[in-house]
Amino acid sequence: MRIDEAGAADVLDLARLVHLDHLDEEPTREDLEAFGVELAEWWAVRGSSHRCFVARAPDGGGVVGMAWVAIVPRVPRPGVPDRLGADLQTVFVRPEWRGRGIGTALVRAAVEHAERLGVLHTTIHSGPRSVPVYERLGFGSSPQLLQRTAVSASPEHPLR
Repeated sequence: MRIDEAGAADVLDLARLVHLDHLDEEPTREDLEAFGVELAEWWAVRGSSHRCFVARAPDGGGVVGMAWVAIVPRVPRPGVPDRLGADLQTVFVRPEWRGRGIGTALVRAAVEHAERLGVLHTTIHSGPRSVPVYERLGFGSSPQLLQRTAVSASPEHPLR
């Protein structure tokens, strides 16, 4: 298994993984191509802040997992003008490849990237099944880290 940073050539594979993560079924070719275009456009604007790490099948079978990390500038403090935070996003491994340490390797690659940039704190919003994996990797709950979920949606920003 090879873990490396995704590039523009991986967008269709990434679109497929995002689609599988959220719809739990194979997308149609049309759905996949349309979402691939949307994802490519989104990433073109955010490529400097959002990096994606991928797991590639050893047999040349393509991308089987991904982990996105968003690097976010933080308000400076006296003596620390360049503060950064990170948020691990959309970690997903194809179901048939799970249980092989791929998710762990992807999370490590994303976190190591953030820490090389000087990030001191990385957050993740996880599903309950994945919490033990993140805890083994050094993530922990914090009573000071709070979250608010929007109670209404607008047509421009639907709840998902």
